Amino acid sequence: MRAADVMSVLLPNMADFDTIYELEDEEDEHVVIEEHLPRYCPEPVVMRGAGHITVFGLSNRFDTEFPSILTGKVAPEEFKTSIGRVNACLKKNLPVNVKWLLCGCLCCCCTVGCSLWPVICLNKRTRRSIQKLLEWENNRLYHKLGLHWKLSKRKCEGSNMMEYVILIEFLPKYPIFRPD
Repeated sequence: MRAADVMSVLLPNMADFDTIYELEDEEDEHVVIEEHLPRYCPEPVVMRGAGHITVFGLSNRFDTEFPSILTGKVAPEEFKTSIGRVNACLKKNLPVNVKWLLCGCLCCCCTVGCSLWPVICLNKRTRRSIQKLLEWENNRLYHKLGLHWKLSKRKCEGSNMMEYVILIEFLPKYPIFRPD
């Protein structure tokens, strides 16, 4: 048998080699793309500040009361420990911010407002340290539980003022039982 006969057996018609044929469905099977499936995620839990001092929208503490919507998602002890860490960070940083705010207000007329810069920078540093703490908590525990904590700026109810709250968001669950 020669090589041309072998090639004619393997590839009977080279004209049809690049042709794409549409396969007919046997029972009108519909393929559902996962991106189009609705994912149920409850509304995020909003933890508002519960302290009696607020400096530039950041309260001096958050309430450690366990929200009922988190039942079954996270242990109340873990929740209280996380809020306790945030409150410890606020307890350490905010009294210094308040002292600088008072000094800045007293000297504001003489310095044309420049005396408020230290408290603005300290407040920004406090926010960043809380954000880093929440990110550490997320990586350590909450992402594994399907939750994401973050410090967010929200409008106060009943006024135009802004406040910082802790948002506890529910991460969408991806179906891992389906093949790729």
